[in-house]
Amino acid sequence: MQVAERAGVSTATVARVLKAKGYVSDEARARVEAAVKAIGYRPNAMARGLRQRRSFTIGHMLDAIIVNPFFVNVAHWAEEEALEHGYKTFLFNHNGDGERERIGIERFIERRVDAVLFTNAIATENVRLLAAAGIPALQLERSKTPAAPAIRVDNRVGALEAMRHLVEQGHRRIAFVGGDPDLIGRGATAGPTVEEDRLEAYRSGLAAAGLSPDPALMRLGRYYSLEAGGTSSEGYRHAKSLLGLEKRPTAIFATCDILAAGALQAVYEAGLRVPDDISVIGFDDTIAANLTPQLTTVAQPMEDLGRIGFRAVLAAIESGEFPELPVLPSRLVLRRSTASIAR
Repeated sequence: MQVAERAGVSTATVARVLKAKGYVSDEARARVEAAVKAIGYRPNAMARGLRQRRSFTIGHMLDAIIVNPFFVNVAHWAEEEALEHGYKTFLFNHNGDGERERIGIERFIERRVDAVLFTNAIATENVRLLAAAGIPALQLERSKTPAAPAIRVDNRVGALEAMRHLVEQGHRRIAFVGGDPDLIGRGATAGPTVEEDRLEAYRSGLAAAGLSPDPALMRLGRYYSLEAGGTSSEGYRHAKSLLGLEKRPTAIFATCDILAAGALQAVYEAGLRVPDDISVIGFDDTIAANLTPQLTTVAQPMEDLGRIGFRAVLAAIESGEFPELPVLPSRLVLRRSTASIAR
C-alpha cells in the first residue's frame, strides 16, 4: 500500500489510523496522516461499503427546512459529523405532510441508507417501515413516535431562565406568544410536548414571582405559515393584538425566533422601541443575532443535536444498539432586546 510504504508503517497501522480504531502511537499516526495528505489518498467508499455491507450514507428527514433555520442548523452539524466519519447525508424535506414523509422513507430504503435521523417525525407507521427494513432511526429535538428513540431538549430550563430574567428586570405584564399544543400535536408518544413544556415554564416563571397568568396576555398558534412562505406573519399578528390592549405588556416571550421577529416588526410599526418601551425574548437562537436589535433568546443546542445524533446512529449501525441518549439543555443568551423597567 502506497500510504504504508511512504509512512514506513504496516498496512494494519494505516487501517487503524483511517478507521480511528485501535492503538497507534502519536509518531506513527503523524507519519500516516502526513503520507495521506502528501499522496492525496481517499478511501474507496464503494469498495469499503461492499466489504462491510454498508452504503456509508444516512438519511435525514426534515420539517420545513426552507422556512425554519433550526432544521438547517441541525442538518448542517449532522452532516459535518458524518463527513468526519466517512459518511454522507441524504436530506428529504416532508413539510409536515405524512404522505410526503412516507415517500421520503421509501427513498431512503431504496438507497440503502445505513440509518435515518428525524427532525422531526410525523407518523409512527412511516417510521416503522425503517424498522421492518432493519434500518436504525433516531428522533432529534422532540419525540413524536415510540417507533424510534429520541435525543430530546430540556425546553423548561432555558424558558425558566428567560422568565426569571424578565422578572428580575422588573417586568410584571409578560406576554406569551408560542406554539399551540393542540395545533402542533403530540404525535403518538406520552408525556408533555415541546409546546406544553414551554407554556408550563412560562406559567411556572410567573408563579415563582407571585404572579398569575393573564389570559389576555397569552397568544397561541403556529410558529409560521407555510402558505405564507414561512414569514414572521404569525408573530406580527399576535404582537399587534397585544400592543392594542388598553394595558399593553411590558415584555413579550416568544417561543421561536421567527415569532419574535414578527413581534419586532409590530413594535416598530406601532412607533415603539425595543427594549426602551417593550422587551422581547425569542427561542432557538437561529436568526436572533441578525435582528435589530440583536435578540435575547433561548438557545437550542443545534450543534450537539446534529453531532451527537449522528454518533448515536453510528453506534447503532456498528453494534446494533443505541447508546444511552442524553436530554440536552437549552440556555438563555442575553443580547440587546431586553431592559429593566421601574418597579
